[in-house]
Amino acid sequence: MAGDKKRKTNRIVLVVLIVLALMSLMILSSIPGSPLHRISSPISFLLDPVYKAVSGVWSDVAAFRRSVSEAREIQNENEKLKDENAELRRQVNALTENGRRYEELKSAFRIKEDFADFDVIAGRILTEDLGVLFDVLKIDVGIRDGVKVTETQSYPVLDAQSNLVGRVLSSDQVSGKTLLLTAEGFAVSGRIVRTEGAIVRVRGDVSLIGEGLCRIDRIPSGASVRVGDNLVTSGLGGVFPAGIPIGTIVSVDEEASSLERSAVLKPHADFPSLDILFVMIGKDLP
Repeated sequence: MAGDKKRKTNRIVLVVLIVLALMSLMILSSIPGSPLHRISSPISFLLDPVYKAVSGVWSDVAAFRRSVSEAREIQNENEKLKDENAELRRQVNALTENGRRYEELKSAFRIKEDFADFDVIAGRILTEDLGVLFDVLKIDVGIRDGVKVTETQSYPVLDAQSNLVGRVLSSDQVSGKTLLLTAEGFAVSGRIVRTEGAIVRVRGDVSLIGEGLCRIDRIPSGASVRVGDNLVTSGLGGVFPAGIPIGTIVSVDEEASSLERSAVLKPHADFPSLDILFVMIGKDLP
């Protein structure tokens, strides 16, 4: 077997030497005036096809090697670009997160400036479909953050523009449920923002929740209520401090009797776009 292998190797070496010799003869014979040119002219017709075939194979091999080299370079460039894109995405995400936190802090400081007797905690919305009528939002603020709801204690919830969103309905160790002001069961004492503006009740109404609106009732007899009036919390009732913006009156039932007068309010808070909510905690709470 060793002898066969040696003979095979010798044949390969011989073929290579013959090819090299032929190529040398063809190159030398192509030089005008050389002895080989005169000698080989009669047989050049026979050798030309061989020369062209060998040259073509050699060119194809060289082209293949160039293609492989270029492909490797392109692959390396692609990997480098992927790494650079991943780093850019990381930087963009970091800047976005930092910007979001900055906006949270700005909003929290603004609320604290308006309501100095309260601490403010920002919470991200976890879900928005807990209520039967999509009227409850779950946020990542709970007992660990000082938000402990009892039968006599609840907490106002605002958006980033300090508008009223609702109140904390319940809480566990790490999260809380916010009842929206459009929900049936929610009620707050409001004041019309006008000189000697009337004190009224703003509450959720099942017939209006689909439109994102609230009902205004308990309007004092003779009180002036007009479309376009803005309402803020009155401070009565103990849960909501005075001055939190609630919304704007969009219609008034003028045909009802003085005891049954009502109006419809559109909240300032844009519920579909909510992302971060702010829970207000009274500093004097235990």
